[in-house]
Amino acid sequence: MNTTKSVYKGRFAPSPTGALHFGSLIAAVSSYLQAKSQQGQWLIRIEDVDKTREIPGSAEHILSTLDSLGFEWDDTVIYQSQQTELYEYYLHTLISKGLVYACDCSRSKLKQSATKAGIYPGYCRDKKRSLTSPYALRCQVSSDTVNINDQIQGALCVNLADNCGDFVIKRRDQFFAYQLAVVADDHSQGITDIIRGADLLPSTPIQIYLQQQLEFSTPHYGHIPVAMHAHGQKLSKSHQDLSLHEHDAVETLHQALLFLDQSPPEDLAHSSQSEFWQWAIQNWDIKRISRQREKVFALDLSLGGTL
Repeated sequence: MNTTKSVYKGRFAPSPTGALHFGSLIAAVSSYLQAKSQQGQWLIRIEDVDKTREIPGSAEHILSTLDSLGFEWDDTVIYQSQQTELYEYYLHTLISKGLVYACDCSRSKLKQSATKAGIYPGYCRDKKRSLTSPYALRCQVSSDTVNINDQIQGALCVNLADNCGDFVIKRRDQFFAYQLAVVADDHSQGITDIIRGADLLPSTPIQIYLQQQLEFSTPHYGHIPVAMHAHGQKLSKSHQDLSLHEHDAVETLHQALLFLDQSPPEDLAHSSQSEFWQWAIQNWDIKRISRQREKVFALDLSLGGTL
Protein backbone atom coordinates (compact mmCIF):
# COMPACT_ATOMS: atom_id res chain seq x y z
CA MET A 1 0.00 0.00 0.00
CA ASN A 2 1.29 3.46 -0.92
CA THR A 3 1.45 5.59 2.23
CA THR A 4 3.36 8.50 0.66
CA LYS A 5 1.93 11.78 1.89
CA SER A 6 1.10 14.26 -0.87
CA VAL A 7 3.15 17.45 -0.85
CA TYR A 8 1.32 20.53 0.42
CA LYS A 9 1.27 23.19 -2.29
CA GLY A 10 -0.04 26.65 -1.55
CA ARG A 11 0.08 29.76 -3.65
CA PHE A 12 -0.15 33.54 -3.69
CA ALA A 13 -1.68 35.02 -6.83
CA PRO A 14 -1.61 38.83 -6.99
CA SER A 15 -2.91 40.88 -9.91
CA PRO A 16 -0.35 43.36 -11.33
CA THR A 17 -2.60 46.39 -11.00
CA GLY A 18 -0.39 48.34 -8.62
CA ALA A 19 2.03 48.03 -5.73
CA LEU A 20 1.57 45.46 -2.96
CA HIS A 21 -0.85 46.75 -0.30
CA PHE A 22 -1.72 45.58 3.19
CA GLY A 23 -4.70 43.49 2.06
CA SER A 24 -2.48 41.57 -0.33
CA LEU A 25 0.29 41.33 2.26
CA ILE A 26 -1.89 39.52 4.79
CA ALA A 27 -2.97 37.08 2.07
CA ALA A 28 0.68 36.49 1.23
CA VAL A 29 1.68 36.07 4.88
CA SER A 30 -1.18 33.69 5.73
CA SER A 31 -0.74 31.49 2.66
CA TYR A 32 3.04 31.44 3.13
CA LEU A 33 2.94 30.53 6.82
CA GLN A 34 0.30 27.85 6.30
CA ALA A 35 2.49 26.25 3.62
CA LYS A 36 5.76 26.50 5.49
CA SER A 37 4.27 25.32 8.79
CA GLN A 38 3.22 22.17 6.89
CA GLN A 39 6.70 21.76 5.36
CA GLY A 40 5.03 22.45 2.03
CA GLN A 41 5.72 24.45 -1.08
CA TRP A 42 4.59 28.03 -1.73
CA LEU A 43 4.20 29.21 -5.31
CA ILE A 44 3.60 32.61 -6.85
CA ARG A 45 1.35 33.20 -9.83
CA ILE A 46 0.88 36.60 -11.46
CA GLU A 47 -2.78 36.87 -12.49
CA ASP A 48 -2.35 39.12 -15.53
CA VAL A 49 -4.94 37.43 -17.75
CA ASP A 50 -6.74 40.79 -18.07
CA LYS A 51 -4.10 42.94 -19.74
CA THR A 52 -6.45 45.95 -19.80
CA ARG A 53 -6.09 46.35 -16.02
CA GLU A 54 -2.34 45.77 -15.77
CA ILE A 55 -0.06 48.60 -14.68
CA PRO A 56 3.34 48.19 -16.40
CA GLY A 57 6.10 47.26 -13.99
CA SER A 58 3.80 46.35 -11.10
CA ALA A 59 4.43 42.59 -11.37
CA GLU A 60 8.15 43.15 -11.02
CA HIS A 61 7.56 45.57 -8.15
CA ILE A 62 5.37 43.07 -6.30
CA LEU A 63 7.97 40.31 -6.66
CA SER A 64 10.75 42.66 -5.57
CA THR A 65 8.74 43.71 -2.51
CA LEU A 66 8.01 40.11 -1.51
CA ASP A 67 11.70 39.30 -1.86
CA SER A 68 12.69 42.30 0.28
CA LEU A 69 10.25 41.12 2.96
CA GLY A 70 11.96 37.74 3.15
CA PHE A 71 9.41 35.56 1.32
CA GLU A 72 10.98 32.53 -0.36
CA TRP A 73 8.93 30.92 -3.12
CA ASP A 74 9.35 27.54 -4.74
CA ASP A 75 9.54 26.94 -8.49
CA THR A 76 9.30 29.56 -11.22
CA VAL A 77 6.68 32.31 -11.22
CA ILE A 78 3.74 31.59 -13.55
CA TYR A 79 2.11 34.39 -15.58
CA GLN A 80 -1.49 33.85 -16.66
CA SER A 81 -0.90 35.81 -19.86
CA GLN A 82 1.36 32.94 -20.97
CA GLN A 83 -1.24 30.23 -20.26
CA THR A 84 -3.73 30.86 -23.07
CA GLU A 85 -3.31 27.43 -24.68
CA LEU A 86 -4.08 25.75 -21.36
CA TYR A 87 -7.28 27.78 -20.96
CA GLU A 88 -8.34 27.02 -24.53
CA TYR A 89 -7.92 23.32 -23.88
CA TYR A 90 -10.20 23.34 -20.84
CA LEU A 91 -12.68 25.64 -22.55
CA HIS A 92 -13.09 23.03 -25.28
CA THR A 93 -13.50 20.35 -22.62
CA LEU A 94 -16.44 22.29 -21.19
CA ILE A 95 -17.83 22.84 -24.70
CA SER A 96 -17.69 19.09 -25.35
CA LYS A 97 -19.83 18.58 -22.24
CA GLY A 98 -22.49 20.95 -23.58
CA LEU A 99 -21.96 23.46 -20.78
CA VAL A 100 -20.99 26.52 -22.82
CA TYR A 101 -23.14 28.97 -24.76
CA ALA A 102 -22.63 32.33 -26.43
CA CYS A 103 -24.07 35.47 -24.84
CA ASP A 104 -24.56 38.75 -26.70
CA CYS A 105 -26.11 40.67 -23.80
CA SER A 106 -24.86 44.23 -23.46
CA ARG A 107 -24.23 45.78 -20.06
CA SER A 108 -27.46 47.74 -20.29
CA LYS A 109 -29.38 44.59 -21.22
CA LEU A 110 -27.79 42.71 -18.33
CA LYS A 111 -28.94 45.40 -15.92
CA GLN A 112 -32.47 45.06 -17.26
CA SER A 113 -32.59 41.25 -17.37
CA ALA A 114 -30.67 40.34 -14.22
CA THR A 115 -32.60 39.25 -11.15
CA LYS A 116 -32.85 41.44 -8.08
CA ALA A 117 -29.79 39.67 -6.67
CA GLY A 118 -27.86 40.47 -9.85
CA ILE A 119 -27.94 36.85 -11.07
CA TYR A 120 -27.90 36.34 -14.83
CA PRO A 121 -31.21 34.58 -15.65
CA GLY A 122 -29.96 32.52 -18.60
CA TYR A 123 -31.38 34.85 -21.26
CA CYS A 124 -29.12 33.45 -24.02
CA ARG A 125 -28.95 29.87 -22.77
CA ASP A 126 -31.30 28.37 -25.37
CA LYS A 127 -30.17 30.50 -28.32
CA LYS A 128 -28.10 28.47 -30.75
CA ARG A 129 -25.22 30.76 -31.59
CA SER A 130 -21.73 30.14 -32.83
CA LEU A 131 -19.17 29.99 -30.02
CA THR A 132 -16.96 32.56 -31.71
CA SER A 133 -16.46 36.31 -31.40
CA PRO A 134 -18.02 38.80 -30.95
CA TYR A 135 -19.83 36.92 -28.20
CA ALA A 136 -18.94 36.26 -24.60
CA LEU A 137 -19.04 32.62 -23.51
CA ARG A 138 -20.94 31.53 -20.41
CA CYS A 139 -20.83 28.30 -18.46
CA GLN A 140 -24.21 26.87 -17.57
CA VAL A 141 -24.76 25.91 -13.95
CA SER A 142 -27.19 23.45 -12.44
CA SER A 143 -29.46 23.88 -9.42
CA ASP A 144 -27.22 21.55 -7.41
CA THR A 145 -25.57 22.78 -4.26
CA VAL A 146 -21.84 23.06 -3.66
CA ASN A 147 -20.51 22.27 -0.20
CA ILE A 148 -17.47 24.10 1.12
CA ASN A 149 -15.62 23.13 4.28
CA ASP A 150 -13.64 26.32 4.75
CA GLN A 151 -10.74 26.10 7.21
CA ILE A 152 -11.56 29.57 8.56
CA GLN A 153 -15.15 30.42 7.67
CA GLY A 154 -16.56 26.97 8.44
CA ALA A 155 -19.04 24.83 6.50
CA LEU A 156 -20.96 26.56 3.70
CA CYS A 157 -23.59 25.28 1.26
CA VAL A 158 -24.29 27.27 -1.91
CA ASN A 159 -26.95 26.75 -4.56
CA LEU A 160 -25.27 27.77 -7.81
CA ALA A 161 -28.41 28.72 -9.72
CA ASP A 162 -29.69 30.91 -6.90
CA ASN A 163 -26.39 32.46 -5.84
CA CYS A 164 -24.16 32.50 -8.90
CA GLY A 165 -26.06 31.92 -12.13
CA ASP A 166 -24.44 31.14 -15.47
CA PHE A 167 -21.05 32.84 -15.42
CA VAL A 168 -18.68 34.18 -18.07
CA ILE A 169 -15.60 32.07 -18.82
CA LYS A 170 -14.40 33.97 -21.91
CA ARG A 171 -15.13 37.62 -22.41
CA ARG A 172 -16.35 39.37 -25.53
CA ASP A 173 -12.88 40.93 -25.93
CA GLN A 174 -11.44 37.37 -26.05
CA PHE A 175 -9.71 37.55 -22.68
CA PHE A 176 -10.35 34.49 -20.52
CA ALA A 177 -12.31 35.23 -17.38
CA TYR A 178 -10.86 34.84 -13.89
CA GLN A 179 -12.83 31.74 -12.88
CA LEU A 180 -11.63 29.39 -15.62
CA ALA A 181 -8.07 30.72 -15.58
CA VAL A 182 -7.70 30.22 -11.82
CA VAL A 183 -9.12 26.69 -11.87
CA ALA A 184 -6.91 25.64 -14.78
CA ASP A 185 -3.80 27.12 -13.15
CA ASP A 186 -4.45 25.62 -9.73
CA HIS A 187 -4.84 22.18 -11.30
CA SER A 188 -1.82 22.58 -13.57
CA GLN A 189 0.37 23.66 -10.65
CA GLY A 190 -0.90 20.92 -8.35
CA ILE A 191 -2.21 23.36 -5.74
CA THR A 192 -3.58 21.49 -2.72
CA ASP A 193 -4.48 24.41 -0.43
CA ILE A 194 -5.69 27.95 -1.08
CA ILE A 195 -5.58 30.64 1.61
CA ARG A 196 -6.93 33.98 0.39
CA GLY A 197 -9.19 36.90 1.26
CA ALA A 198 -12.87 36.44 2.08
CA ASP A 199 -13.74 38.87 -0.73
CA LEU A 200 -13.06 35.89 -3.02
CA LEU A 201 -15.35 33.55 -1.11
CA PRO A 202 -18.25 34.07 -3.59
CA SER A 203 -15.95 32.73 -6.34
CA THR A 204 -15.23 29.50 -4.47
CA PRO A 205 -18.45 27.58 -5.31
CA ILE A 206 -18.04 28.56 -8.96
CA GLN A 207 -14.47 27.28 -8.97
CA ILE A 208 -15.44 24.05 -7.22
CA TYR A 209 -18.19 23.55 -9.82
CA LEU A 210 -15.65 23.97 -12.63
CA GLN A 211 -13.27 21.56 -10.88
CA GLN A 212 -16.06 19.00 -10.73
CA GLN A 213 -16.96 19.42 -14.40
CA LEU A 214 -13.31 19.13 -15.44
CA GLU A 215 -12.76 16.18 -13.07
CA PHE A 216 -10.11 18.00 -11.03
CA SER A 217 -9.36 17.50 -7.37
CA THR A 218 -10.69 20.29 -5.16
CA PRO A 219 -8.08 22.07 -3.01
CA HIS A 220 -8.64 22.85 0.65
CA TYR A 221 -9.83 26.44 1.07
CA GLY A 222 -9.42 29.00 3.81
CA HIS A 223 -10.65 32.60 3.55
CA ILE A 224 -9.14 35.20 5.84
CA PRO A 225 -11.01 38.40 6.82
CA VAL A 226 -10.66 41.42 4.54
CA ALA A 227 -8.89 44.35 6.21
CA MET A 228 -11.17 47.37 6.49
CA HIS A 229 -10.95 51.00 7.56
CA ALA A 230 -13.16 52.00 10.46
CA HIS A 231 -15.31 53.92 7.96
CA GLY A 232 -15.99 50.77 5.93
CA GLN A 233 -13.52 50.90 3.02
CA LYS A 234 -11.05 48.16 2.17
CA LEU A 235 -7.38 48.73 2.93
CA SER A 236 -6.30 48.53 -0.68
CA LYS A 237 -3.85 49.78 -3.24
CA SER A 238 -6.50 52.14 -4.61
CA HIS A 239 -6.37 54.07 -1.34
CA GLN A 240 -2.55 53.90 -1.08
CA ASP A 241 -2.88 52.65 2.47
CA LEU A 242 0.44 50.94 3.06
CA SER A 243 3.81 52.60 3.16
CA LEU A 244 7.17 51.11 3.96
CA HIS A 245 10.87 51.79 4.23
CA GLU A 246 13.26 48.84 4.16
CA HIS A 247 13.90 49.08 7.90
CA ASP A 248 10.14 48.98 8.55
CA ALA A 249 9.67 45.58 6.89
CA VAL A 250 9.53 43.48 10.06
CA GLU A 251 7.26 46.01 11.79
CA THR A 252 4.83 45.74 8.88
CA LEU A 253 4.99 41.93 8.91
CA HIS A 254 4.36 42.09 12.66
CA GLN A 255 1.18 44.08 11.98
CA ALA A 256 0.10 41.39 9.52
CA LEU A 257 0.46 38.76 12.27
CA LEU A 258 -1.58 40.94 14.64
CA PHE A 259 -4.34 41.19 12.04
CA LEU A 260 -4.24 37.40 11.65
CA ASP A 261 -4.74 36.90 15.42
CA GLN A 262 -1.40 35.18 15.95
CA SER A 263 -0.50 37.19 19.10
CA PRO A 264 3.17 37.85 18.24
CA PRO A 265 5.30 39.21 21.10
CA GLU A 266 5.89 42.95 20.91
CA ASP A 267 9.66 42.62 20.64
CA LEU A 268 9.26 40.48 17.49
CA ALA A 269 8.55 43.73 15.62
CA HIS A 270 12.16 44.76 16.25
CA SER A 271 13.81 41.44 15.41
CA SER A 272 15.67 40.48 12.25
CA GLN A 273 13.75 39.10 9.29
CA SER A 274 15.13 35.60 9.84
CA GLU A 275 14.11 35.68 13.52
CA PHE A 276 10.67 36.96 12.57
CA TRP A 277 9.99 34.22 10.02
CA GLN A 278 11.37 31.50 12.31
CA TRP A 279 8.98 32.54 15.10
CA ALA A 280 6.05 33.02 12.72
CA ILE A 281 6.43 29.59 11.09
CA GLN A 282 6.91 27.76 14.38
CA ASN A 283 3.94 29.46 16.06
CA TRP A 284 1.49 29.71 13.15
CA ASP A 285 -2.01 28.45 13.91
CA ILE A 286 -4.71 28.97 11.28
CA LYS A 287 -7.37 28.10 13.84
CA ARG A 288 -6.69 31.36 15.66
CA ILE A 289 -7.87 33.48 12.73
CA SER A 290 -11.17 35.19 13.40
CA ARG A 291 -14.19 33.82 11.51
CA GLN A 292 -15.12 37.14 9.97
CA ARG A 293 -15.58 38.21 6.35
CA GLU A 294 -14.38 41.73 7.16
CA LYS A 295 -12.30 43.07 10.01
CA VAL A 296 -11.54 46.66 10.95
CA PHE A 297 -7.83 47.14 11.49
CA ALA A 298 -6.05 50.27 12.68
CA LEU A 299 -2.99 50.02 10.45
CA ASP A 300 -0.03 52.12 11.63
CA LEU A 301 0.59 54.40 8.65
CA SER A 302 3.56 56.21 10.21
CA LEU A 303 6.06 53.97 8.46
CA GLY A 304 6.80 56.07 5.37
CA GLY A 305 7.92 55.13 1.85
CA THR A 306 6.04 52.94 -0.63
CA LEU A 307 5.57 49.21 -0.38
